[in-house]
Amino acid sequence: MRILAVADLHGAQYRLNLVLKNITAHHPDLVVISGDITQFGPGELATTLLNQLSVQTLAVPGNIDTFDVDQGIAVSTATNLHRRQIIIQGVPFIGIGREIPSHLPDLLIDDGTNEKPLKTLLKKNSVLVTHYPPFKLQDKIFLGTHGGSKELRSLIEAYMPRLVLCAHIHEDPGMTSIGQTTVVNCSMGKRTEGAVIDIDDSVHIKILE
Repeated sequence: MRILAVADLHGAQYRLNLVLKNITAHHPDLVVISGDITQFGPGELATTLLNQLSVQTLAVPGNIDTFDVDQGIAVSTATNLHRRQIIIQGVPFIGIGREIPSHLPDLLIDDGTNEKPLKTLLKKNSVLVTHYPPFKLQDKIFLGTHGGSKELRSLIEAYMPRLVLCAHIHEDPGMTSIGQTTVVNCSMGKRTEGAVIDIDDSVHIKILE
């Protein structure tokens, strides 16, 4: 499976145009958007942007996406992954949009049949899609300070999902690993255009400069 992972469009058509360019160039099976699709809404803008994507798309809202953006995703051609698990080509994708809650392991996730605690669904082959990055993993802001979630960092250390796709910190796009988990900050907010990720027996990642 090939994934084009992007985030932080902030309502900008020129950033969406970069996504369209990279769909043509890299032929992904799936686009994953890790939040901040709009700049404080409206939901209709999210629909307009997402409907331009020609391949299957999963998206979660970001911290500045207003709550009507959820409906904007729902009526678009994309799928809202927020607090849901969706399995694609045998790969479980789990989404947590907006802020990371303090009760993260017990957060209820809809797996398509029931709501279950995140800790019971998160497996070694899971792809966790969040807006916020984990603490001290692709979350450096300036002067050595970090803007990531300590709760998310603890969850990763405990359950080691295969891949975490995140964003929010525009200043620190890129990838890093912790144990068996690879963390990719796919923000388009500054100098990069997201990432192309190939998942088979292993994970291969290319940051798009």
